[in-house]
Amino acid sequence: MFRDKFLRCFLSVVSAISLCVCCLGTVPSAAAISDTEITAPSAVLMEPSTKKILFEKNSHDVRPCASITKVMTLILVFEAIDDGIIDYEDTVVSSAHAAGMGGSDIWLEEGESMSAHEMIKAVVVASANDAAVALAEHISGSEEEFVRRMNERAEELGMKDTVFKNCNGLDEEGHLTSAYDVALMSAELIRHEKIFEYSSIWLDYLRGGETQIVNTNKLLKSYKGITGLKTGTTSQAGSCMSATAERDGLSLVAVVLGCESGTARFSDSAKLLDYGFANFETRTLSVPDEFLKPITVNGGMTGEVSLVSAEERKVLVEKGSDKEIVTVADLPSELDAPVTEGKKIGKVTFVCEGATVDEFDIFTASESKKMSLGEIYKVLMRQLISL
Repeated sequence: MFRDKFLRCFLSVVSAISLCVCCLGTVPSAAAISDTEITAPSAVLMEPSTKKILFEKNSHDVRPCASITKVMTLILVFEAIDDGIIDYEDTVVSSAHAAGMGGSDIWLEEGESMSAHEMIKAVVVASANDAAVALAEHISGSEEEFVRRMNERAEELGMKDTVFKNCNGLDEEGHLTSAYDVALMSAELIRHEKIFEYSSIWLDYLRGGETQIVNTNKLLKSYKGITGLKTGTTSQAGSCMSATAERDGLSLVAVVLGCESGTARFSDSAKLLDYGFANFETRTLSVPDEFLKPITVNGGMTGEVSLVSAEERKVLVEKGSDKEIVTVADLPSELDAPVTEGKKIGKVTFVCEGATVDEFDIFTASESKKMSLGEIYKVLMRQLISL
C-alpha cells in the first residue's frame, strides 16, 4: 500500500538522524550537577530499586508528558499477561476508535488484527497511539475503563501528581503528571524485564515485513548501557523522555519533561545518566547468618524455632565510598511459648556513621505450641500410629 511505502521511507530517513552521601542517596555537593546544565524545565534522576532521588529539578511540577503516558499503559499490559488475562499470541482487533487516533501510529484500519506481541512492539518501538488504544480495549473492553484502571494503578504507586485522561498521551485537558511520577511508574515498568526485549529494538517490521518501525529512542545508538524506555512529543508537552540504563549492576531512570527539541531531551537524559554512573553505585545488603540462628523457646512443644528475613536488598552509596556499614541487631535471646509461624520478633538495622541505611524485620519460620498434657498426648498418639 502507498501509505506503508511512505511510512517505510519516512522512518528510514528518521533512523538515519542519530543523534550519596553515606548511603542515603543524596547528592554529594562537590560533584553536584546544576539546574542550568539541564535544559528541561522539569527533570528527575532516580535509582529504581531504592527509589532514591539523585537529582531533581521542579520534579513535582504538573505538566503534560505526551507518549510517556504509555509507560503506565505498558504496566497494565504486562500485568494482564502475568495474570493470564491476555497472552502474547492473542489476536487484537482494531476498533474504529483505535484506528481513528492521530499522531504517531501504525495506521491501523478498523477491523485490522495483529497479535498482542506485535501491538506491544508497535507501542514501545514506534510509540503507536492506535496500537495502545487497541491493547487497552482488548484488555478492559473500552479505553475509558482502561484509563480508570490507569489512574487507580497510579494511586497505588504513590503517583500523587498524575491524572490520566487517555492511554496514549495525546494532548487532552487535565491529562497531567510530573517528572517524579514518571520516574515512579518507569521504575515499576522495568520490574517486568520483558520490556527490555522490546525497548532495545532499533528497527523491526510489522504486517509480515510490509511496515517498518524504528525506535524513537535515539540513545540506543549512542549511549552505553541504555536499556529503554520511552519518548514523547506533543505541542503542549514539548519533547519528553524517560531513559533507563544499566552499568556495572547500577540501574538508573532519567526523566526530562518539556524540552524544546528532541536533541535537547537526549542530551539532558545522557547528562543525568552520566552524572549518576560517575557518582553512585549499589551495594547488596542481607541479614548475616549469625542473626538467623534458631532461637530457644521456653515451655514449648519444640525447644526452638527457626528464623527468616528478606533475602537481600540494594542500597545506594556514593561511588568509591569507604565508609563502613555496620549491623545492629534488636532480637530477644529466647521466646516464650506459644510461638506462631511468621511472628515478627525483632529487626536488624544497617547503620552508616550513625544514620540508618535500611532495616530488615526478623520473623519466625516455624511454630512451637505451648506444652500441655493435651499436646503431649497428641504427639504420643501420632508416634504410636506411625509405628
